[in-house]
Amino acid sequence: MPVAKRTGADGIDAPAKPQNIQDLAAIAGVSAATVSRALTGAGKVSARTRERIRKLADDFGFQPSTMARNLRTGRTGTVGVVFPLGHEQTQHISDPFFMTLLGHIADRLADRGYDLLLSRVVPRDPAWLDRLVAAGRVDGMLIIGQSNQAAVLDRVSQSYRPMVVWGAQIDGQTMCSVGSDNRLGGRMATEHLLALGCRKLAFFGDPAVPEVEQRLAGFRDALREAGKGAIGAMLPVHFVPELAFEAISGFVDMAESVDGVFATSDTIGMMAIQALAERGRNVPGDVKVIGFDDLEIARRTLPPLSSIRQDLEAGAEAMVDLLFRRMKGENTRSVMLKPSLAVRGSTEKSSEPA
Repeated sequence: MPVAKRTGADGIDAPAKPQNIQDLAAIAGVSAATVSRALTGAGKVSARTRERIRKLADDFGFQPSTMARNLRTGRTGTVGVVFPLGHEQTQHISDPFFMTLLGHIADRLADRGYDLLLSRVVPRDPAWLDRLVAAGRVDGMLIIGQSNQAAVLDRVSQSYRPMVVWGAQIDGQTMCSVGSDNRLGGRMATEHLLALGCRKLAFFGDPAVPEVEQRLAGFRDALREAGKGAIGAMLPVHFVPELAFEAISGFVDMAESVDGVFATSDTIGMMAIQALAERGRNVPGDVKVIGFDDLEIARRTLPPLSSIRQDLEAGAEAMVDLLFRRMKGENTRSVMLKPSLAVRGSTEKSSEPA
């Protein structure tokens, strides 16, 4: 194949900038397949040849066509990140928890040279995930939260392997999941309040969500072990701040004797502090409040919010690692992260820097 020429400023003919892999192969004097292997790092090419071809590509500013590569390899170079909102249809991806986890996931995907395709889905029928899979726009999917769609996720996971879910581990599930030990976290939060002398506790969260249901189980475990001296009430509360504030305000008006609150997200915890403050109840003097997630924003409340920490960075790393292994055909087990307690001013004075 003849090599196209261009005349430089010095009047000497030089090869024209290659427009495709075939052009670069002609300049390098090798096959197009060799160029492809050298640039992608796949297949066997000598180190000397790979270095020479990559230098040629750099000298010409040549970038291989992503679309052509995808057609050749059967890959899109993209991972779908899906937020199913069956239980909380007014919740937005701008939620601090979503944005924190999404940021870590995006960084890990970029490290592997992958893009992400973001989808916020309000399920209207059980086939919503089947349609996303059938579209073939991504090489795999990361699902952020089961919402009330655990049965759908479990069913699809049996035939669609490259999928990992953030959320609770549920007995008998077939999906591959990554998440915290929510029951342990619920117990830790409640035991912390009890250890500080709280005896009339309130649980704020929506148990229709598997993670919250497990945190409620931990709350009840700790109360049961504390004996008859401690009582607890459960208030279903939305994750959406405005709706959470409205529900909590009504509850606080009626339940003046509550002295400890376990909020199942930091957002709900912040709304609890605000509702209590507007009613003249001091935190932590009158009521102690602990959240769940330990987001950066929890440290900026007044007082700073105690919280059960989920290691979202480690969670994102595990999700991406498991997904890429599943994209290669591996069978992988679910991962459960151990939560920890972050004590701040909403429950007691902390030695942690402000």
